[in-house]
Amino acid sequence: MRLTLTNDPENLALLAPFVEEMAEHFGIPHEVAFQVNLALDEALVNVVHYAYPEGTEGEIVLDADRSGDRLVLRLIDSGAPFDPTLKGDDVDTDLPAEERAIGGLGIFLIKQMMDNVTYERTATQNILTLEKKI
Repeated sequence: MRLTLTNDPENLALLAPFVEEMAEHFGIPHEVAFQVNLALDEALVNVVHYAYPEGTEGEIVLDADRSGDRLVLRLIDSGAPFDPTLKGDDVDTDLPAEERAIGGLGIFLIKQMMDNVTYERTATQNILTLEKKI
């Protein structure tokens, strides 16, 4: 399955119906679909807001596939290189929100929700792969 959208923040509303359709198509339990939706939302928000220079329209592709007992999601964009797997490991969730450093919490959540998160940069594309056992 594939969802293609631009980096317009209004397009983020397309994610939930896509995840719902994907969950039905692949037979994904509700609680897993919820985690996938949360992780994808965090990843997409980062791409929409930070991958492309302000005023520039960019394409974002989300590919979803099932491989045995694993859901494999690939988020592909041609924006600025950014490896989110290098962030989010140092988030101190024990601190009150007002005392935490800004940034990294979304990536931390993605890593908590997914079983495997990898990043690859090709010559022109960021490819973030998220895997979740179904």
